[in-house]
Amino acid sequence: MTPRAIQQNRTTTAPAALSCAALVGAGLLLTGLVGCQNDSGGQRPTSKPRTSSAPHGYVEGAEETSEQQSRLVLADAGTGAVGVLDLISEDITPLKRIDGIRGLRADGRFAYLRAGDATYAVDSGTWTVDHGDHVHYYRAGIRQLGPIGGPDAAHIHSDPAVTAVSSAQGDTELFDRKKLENGTVPRGRALGGAGDGADTGAVVPYEEHLLVASAGAERETVEVRSRDGAVVASMDKPCAEARGEAVTRRGVVFGCADGALLVSEDKGTFTAVKIPYGRAVSAGGRAVDFRHRAGSTTLAATSGDEAVWVLDVTDRTWTRMETGPVVAANTAGEGAPLLVLGEDGALTAYDIATKKRVARTQLLPKGAASAVIEVDTSRAYVNDATAEKVYEIDYNDGLRLARTFPLDFAPTHMVETGR
Repeated sequence: MTPRAIQQNRTTTAPAALSCAALVGAGLLLTGLVGCQNDSGGQRPTSKPRTSSAPHGYVEGAEETSEQQSRLVLADAGTGAVGVLDLISEDITPLKRIDGIRGLRADGRFAYLRAGDATYAVDSGTWTVDHGDHVHYYRAGIRQLGPIGGPDAAHIHSDPAVTAVSSAQGDTELFDRKKLENGTVPRGRALGGAGDGADTGAVVPYEEHLLVASAGAERETVEVRSRDGAVVASMDKPCAEARGEAVTRRGVVFGCADGALLVSEDKGTFTAVKIPYGRAVSAGGRAVDFRHRAGSTTLAATSGDEAVWVLDVTDRTWTRMETGPVVAANTAGEGAPLLVLGEDGALTAYDIATKKRVARTQLLPKGAASAVIEVDTSRAYVNDATAEKVYEIDYNDGLRLARTFPLDFAPTHMVETGR
């Protein structure tokens, strides 16, 4: 696999990283962050003492860079081909084929391919450490690891210490994150400690704890547990039929039957805030698959087949966008447009505040049902399995096509890493 990126108009540029000294005192909205350490999971790290021999931000085996090192992990459901596209160098690294690929997820650094017999981990070799008052960008070699769970891994979330893999049946295994970073898949440890044998839903590592959404309607809550599974607290706000979750700067969002539950932490205390839809919503119209730019507090999720929900976590409001038949949606948030890929193959940008269409471009053939939209701070990426291409879109410039990446396999599945 040796695709050549075709440059169209301007190329993408990642935002330059600011040094620790330059960013101290910037006052971004993250708390409890001190020091600089490796955080390959894309969530906030825990401070650790540094030795005097290692320079600030040093990570063994990785190169620290001045800009974000975005990569796309791509997979072909038909042939099992897997590749990692470097958006800086425009090179692609082919990996070993995996038969029966049915899904692909990412946690900032690692991608997880759900296949017919197992879920496989890929180290994309790029990640961002965000300490709030400064950031670090890293790149390292790309590695294909072994299976990290069964074929029905419905939820995968990570922090600097642990990766939680939850099956569709409601059981969860915890994996040592550092061992994954070192290139091996450790033996998983089953999550226990509920005390009544009940299965769990999604498990999200957060602030040195585990947030556990109950799988059964009779419990309808989110629990805070220690790393060993012991229940520390139960949120006092219910979350019936919990489905869908996302980690933001404001906390962890869980999709509920009547809206969302936002769980956050302050000085060791976990609290929950309910964000209701404010209207009756059918089961098919719920937001259950949240998409957003890493670090953003604006989430997008399809609502049935012909609308999109936008959740503003900061303002704690829902906006329903009547878009027509929709395949995929995403937004960079904070003033950026909502991007919607329709069943007709057109990519449309909407002003979220006014709900008006501001740009539209015909991008894919009609009926391209497997496409997704990945978004970072300046560009969006859309996979075209039929044409065996990935498109880079400047969503701040009228959906201008910035680059096209031709491939020699169909990118049925796509995730972005390095964020």
